[in-house]
Amino acid sequence: MGKAKRVGIYLRVSTAGQTVENQRIELRRVAEQRGWVIVGEYVDHGISGAKGRDQRPEFDRLSRDAAQGKLDLVAAWSIDRVGRSLGHLVEFMDELRQQNVGIYLHQQQVDTSTAAGRAFLQMAGVFAEFERAIIVERVNAGLARARAQGKKLGRPSSVKPRTERRIRELLKLGTGKVKIARTLGCGVSTVQRLAAHPQG
Repeated sequence: MGKAKRVGIYLRVSTAGQTVENQRIELRRVAEQRGWVIVGEYVDHGISGAKGRDQRPEFDRLSRDAAQGKLDLVAAWSIDRVGRSLGHLVEFMDELRQQNVGIYLHQQQVDTSTAAGRAFLQMAGVFAEFERAIIVERVNAGLARARAQGKKLGRPSSVKPRTERRIRELLKLGTGKVKIARTLGCGVSTVQRLAAHPQG
């Protein structure tokens, strides 16, 4: 028999009044049935799944532990416990895949150690691309409509000229928008706005 899988259980509830206990009991039972060794439980209480990793401390710790080779598998009650944004989900799943860490989603019966589970991830990736394309189309259609109506687009910049210069420099160097925002302590939307108007 192969080595027992080291699993990290991720538990999350959106409001402080809810409990993760049912998720915990069920996932522990699955781990026992499958002979997995639970090496950690990561619990985010009262935090929305729409929030990014930087606002979910335990999800962030889980991601770091996976990257450091401490886990073979991440188990969660349901796909929406991991995240509400398809883009974030696919990004996270792709990171796990690169680190050879599997994912098990109880409600969807997704286990990436199976062919069906891997196919599910590929489909999720396609839908994420589709979601992004629809958002871009909507934004562009809205901008075109506003221009046609003669509206002045964009809001006055609240970014200091020095920060704006630095953002533009980093964009030219090909630095990622999220990384720029984190480095300079500004919003990603600010970086995106400047990227969309290179001449500023």
